[in-house]
Amino acid sequence: MAISYKKLWKLLIDRDMKKKDLQKLAGISSATITKLGKNENVSTEIIQKICIALKCDVCDIMEMDDTKRS
Repeated sequence: MAISYKKLWKLLIDRDMKKKDLQKLAGISSATITKLGKNENVSTEIIQKICIALKCDVCDIMEMDDTKRS
């Protein structure tokens, strides 16, 4: 199983936000945005920053994707 951040990108669209807006709001780097875009691992600290910035829960921005195998 792999982590998918599709929910995060949908949430940004629903809130009319760009990735750059999230980067500034959450105080995360462009490299981190790139990692998220590739569904790569990021620290729980990053996930926490995003959730605080967007005032949402972890399950609102990520999910387990069982179609991909590690």
